[in-house]
Amino acid sequence: MPAAALSDVIVLLGATGDLAQRMLAPSLYFLDADGFLPEGFRILASARQAVAPEEFIADLKADLEARPEPFNAEAWARFSARITYVAADATTAEGAQALKAAMGEAAAPMFYLALSPSLYVRVCAALSEAGLTAAPARIVLEKPIGRDLESARVINDAVAQAFSEDRIFRIDHYLGKETVQNLIALRFANTLFEPLWNNLTIDHVQITVAETEGVGERWPYYDEYGALRDMVQNHMLQLLCLVAMEPPADMEPDSVRNEKVKVLRSLRRFTRHDAQNWTIRGQYGAGLSGEKAAASYESERGQESSVETFVALRADIDNWRWAGVPFFLRTGKRLPERRTQIAIQFKPVPHSIFAGAAQDDLIANRLVIDLQPDEDIALTLMNKAPGISQGGMRLESLPLSLSLQKAYSGPGSRRRIAYERLLLDVLRGSSTLFVRRDEVDEAWRWVDGVEESWKEAGMTPKPYPAGSWGPAGAFALIERAGRAWYE
Repeated sequence: MPAAALSDVIVLLGATGDLAQRMLAPSLYFLDADGFLPEGFRILASARQAVAPEEFIADLKADLEARPEPFNAEAWARFSARITYVAADATTAEGAQALKAAMGEAAAPMFYLALSPSLYVRVCAALSEAGLTAAPARIVLEKPIGRDLESARVINDAVAQAFSEDRIFRIDHYLGKETVQNLIALRFANTLFEPLWNNLTIDHVQITVAETEGVGERWPYYDEYGALRDMVQNHMLQLLCLVAMEPPADMEPDSVRNEKVKVLRSLRRFTRHDAQNWTIRGQYGAGLSGEKAAASYESERGQESSVETFVALRADIDNWRWAGVPFFLRTGKRLPERRTQIAIQFKPVPHSIFAGAAQDDLIANRLVIDLQPDEDIALTLMNKAPGISQGGMRLESLPLSLSLQKAYSGPGSRRRIAYERLLLDVLRGSSTLFVRRDEVDEAWRWVDGVEESWKEAGMTPKPYPAGSWGPAGAFALIERAGRAWYE
């Protein structure tokens, strides 16, 4: 396969928005500071706001200086020289022409749409009309791609008219996290786990994405999407795919993504009966969050709403490897702690040779992969407790830890932003960590089925107090399967 052309300019649309200011611009700065941006690479920042270029750059510098990482004046001088700001509406022909003029002789641009997905169709049409979408130009799309399968197809059809699939990068920043990539290494670079990675030895899998903050001013977006579409359809299903997929032939983009699509196609579709037994919708009410009073979702919104801010469900993968292994997913706002975690629970030993107290001490092995706030992979193993006792041998569960924070905490080390890896991959034309169109379709097809089963069952969100782990039904759901949430 011939090497892809390096991008020579990033056109950052929505450059004054929260995503660009908080994640994308710092990521580009750190890539430059570490020597990853090629010589002559330019950053064309654009938004509708008529901001003076020097004011935009000064604000960006202030934001970088306020970050916990040391500010590198030499790197900033090099980085700021790359930046041009253009006030333009990229959804119009005039705006696209303004971008074209500012791009100059750029041969391989990458367009990053840090915009509302509702604008994607118009932006692609304007860029295409201006003659900016010919190969090797690339485009990066933020989630969510639509709000259901039908709307996703409309957006993807419009983007496909301007860019070929190999030049479309649908980003899910979770895939840029070190621990998520380390999951691939853990599974496929070690002989230890892969023979055990099946329904013979794994009892169940839990995936939790918990957030302490509420919706706040984001309620107009959130009220349209809810937790199912906002988190389950993309982040959580991507994590599920990486846990459950078959070993790819290699790390080429299509090899990895083919295996993820197979998992999505194997997900059991929901019926009304399944929805009632194996899903829970919740919406946070008033309560305490971090020992501070927290308002209800409806108070933040200003009126009643039927959208869910919490989802817990059981997913089943109907294939030979995972038949009979339940995957429990839960995500929500205003939960007690911020946590993104995958817990893989192994089955207990088939027969215990221990007696007395050791019999009670015996706990099945568990592999816990923490993505945030700390990045860690811990395997709990049974070990003899030191010392002697009258009751004979005592056992205790101890973790073997692969903590990135502890292992890479020396001078000069820092926590990378997930977007750094993904931006670098787009620059180089590598799409392994990005979502292919058929992945989007299959994920929406399954999520739409969950939504439809809720409607058929007449299921509305159950209230839960802010600062709790969701409605009581979330605990009943997993207990019904004879398991418990890992806390």
